[in-house]
Amino acid sequence: MSSNSSNTGARQSDAHNTLSINTFTCVWCGLTVSATTGDGTRRNHCPSCLHSQHVIDHVEGGPSQCHGRMSPIAIAVLRTGDWMVIHRCVRCDELTSNPVCADDNQLILMRMAVRPLAQPPFPLEAFGTL
Repeated sequence: MSSNSSNTGARQSDAHNTLSINTFTCVWCGLTVSATTGDGTRRNHCPSCLHSQHVIDHVEGGPSQCHGRMSPIAIAVLRTGDWMVIHRCVRCDELTSNPVCADDNQLILMRMAVRPLAQPPFPLEAFGTL
């Protein structure tokens, strides 16, 4: 009987480890997030607030020692039409791009996409004289 209880404990431990690997807690809003999307692709940012954590060093390759919060700052559209979220690390200023996931917060995505038109870095009145 003790071997059954130890097997049950091992299965519970395995289930707990699998759960912790397949989810992460958002560093900004605290939401527990599935690391995979509905279609099975991996995600690295929170679908609610779009923040991420700096765990991969994209300049040198491999894991990053920074672990700073990656703040979403812009949207880029590839030639293929795919959207990418541009993140900047608040600790070391490294920039990364990550694919937009189907369940990402559409309101935040649209706010970032129209920000250059809504808040241009120059006065729009300059176009009136052209």
